[in-house]
Amino acid sequence: MRVLEVFGICVGALLLVLFAVFFRRRLLMLGGGTIRLQIRVTTLVPGRGWSPAIGQFAGGTLRIHRMFSFAFRPKRILDRATTVVESRRPPEGPERLTMPGHWVILRLATTLDEIEIAMAESTVTGFLSWLEAGPPGPPGSVAPRPVIQPRTIEP
Repeated sequence: MRVLEVFGICVGALLLVLFAVFFRRRLLMLGGGTIRLQIRVTTLVPGRGWSPAIGQFAGGTLRIHRMFSFAFRPKRILDRATTVVESRRPPEGPERLTMPGHWVILRLATTLDEIEIAMAESTVTGFLSWLEAGPPGPPGSVAPRPVIQPRTIEP
């Protein structure tokens, strides 16, 4: 009888953990503006180190949350003004086994470092459009409004 109680408690705890992870995922996707992607967290073994993630667009940033995590803070934040796409390639070698064939891997350079993310081809189109849609000029600059002078009527 004691073994069944311990087994039941373990199964209950496992179900609670799974519920928490999937509930967090639903909360992140609730606001809209989210995409499914994978982020490379380690490069120790070639072709490995990919983790599923959710990308959430918020103004001029892309917040990347790891899918199987309890944290509500994003793992990475990409700023549109400082992110540049260095290269684009299809999955190669062992990467083809971990992600669908129609996905594309992007190598991004930021002011701090370089990262690799992977997403579906249709999502890449939207991501590149978002990346290029930033306002012109340095970040935070606002174009001055033209001053309109009142017209004087001469007699």
